[in-house]
Amino acid sequence: MKILLVSDKESPYYWDYYQPGRLSDIDLIISCGDLKSQYLSFLVTMGRARVLYVHGNHDQTYDLRPPEGCDCIEDQLVKVNGLRILGLGGCPVYSGGPHQYTERQMARRIRKLRFQLWRAGGVDIVVTHSPAQGYGDGEDYAHRGFACLLPFLDKYQPQYLVHGHVHLNYGAQRPRTLCRGETTIINAYERYVLEIPDQPWPPPGGGGGKEQPCRTFGDI
Repeated sequence: MKILLVSDKESPYYWDYYQPGRLSDIDLIISCGDLKSQYLSFLVTMGRARVLYVHGNHDQTYDLRPPEGCDCIEDQLVKVNGLRILGLGGCPVYSGGPHQYTERQMARRIRKLRFQLWRAGGVDIVVTHSPAQGYGDGEDYAHRGFACLLPFLDKYQPQYLVHGHVHLNYGAQRPRTLCRGETTIINAYERYVLEIPDQPWPPPGGGGGKEQPCRTFGDI
């Protein structure tokens, strides 16, 4: 299964210089926020894949003009081809704007998802805008990560956490992927193709675990 991850910057490859067929082998598209509504609508129109999204801190226009044909998964757990995918958009408060949360507010959102997680038997992919604290976040106040995501990852051990918010071109040599325990953490800035080998899902044993932790299959 090929999943196109996008965030924070409209990719010229899929937008300005798009050519027919570039999305033909993509099975699912996941947006981690801060992208134009028209861009997501374009992707769902030109491809054959469903588009799931969460809000970034610059997605105020979605309230007036949400991406057409796309599915918001904020505070929801959805299943796609057996994959359990959970959405938790937004970032830590830094200016008081929309889609910004305190640690307490984000922790409360996570607690409210316990029943959905229990009913689904866990989660395979967590979609956020802000990264977890210490795992791909920035040193500046506006780009720090959520500390409350760390115990969440330790408890549920999703196979992947995908996020945006921190641009890979901010200057420092930032890694595209990181690991925490059984979870591979991916910065979806601009575009990243995640290829999950075909297998019964979740794998035998449940929990969405994997035999080789923190291994990714994809490219930019």
